[in-house]
Amino acid sequence: MGKKLVMAQKRGETRALCLGVAMVACAVITYYILGTTVLPLYQKSMWTQESMCHLIETNIRDQEELEGKRVPQYPCLWVNVSSVGRWAVLYHTEDTRDRNQQCSYIPGSLDNYQMARADVEEVRAKFHQRQVFHCFSTTRENETSVLYQRLYGPQTLLFSLFWPTFLLTGGLLIIVMVKINQSLSILAAQK
Repeated sequence: MGKKLVMAQKRGETRALCLGVAMVACAVITYYILGTTVLPLYQKSMWTQESMCHLIETNIRDQEELEGKRVPQYPCLWVNVSSVGRWAVLYHTEDTRDRNQQCSYIPGSLDNYQMARADVEEVRAKFHQRQVFHCFSTTRENETSVLYQRLYGPQTLLFSLFWPTFLLTGGLLIIVMVKINQSLSILAAQK
């Protein structure tokens, strides 16, 4: 009976050690992936200065209003604000600015024109309700655009690093507990 108990303990310890090592390995791989994807985007983000924006005007642009220019087949919202003592164009995120510089806000679903138009009108109404709001600007002097929301801010970086850190800590704790258990069983066997 005693030999079966010892063998079962060794198998359980081996499985626990494998689990701990696998958790640590997954955490290291996740850190590498985050270090090559999210961290460079965070470091390249120039939108670091938080300021207050005052709404100047909003305009919903449709295709027929922008003749002569290549415009997507969806309505988009154009928002002008005053930030840090200068006129600027407000963009929802960094990606909005990269996708279409003629739109401050691009609706989420572009399949249905009526739903996209309703979404844009709802966002426009929210801007008119709150005339003053927080925005992010850059320290460049000649930049005439600001962001409403940063995609690659400190909260995103911390949230991205939370689960790998939790996985690494849990894996290391499992390994340490198994090693302590093994050393205590050796000490108990010697007495």
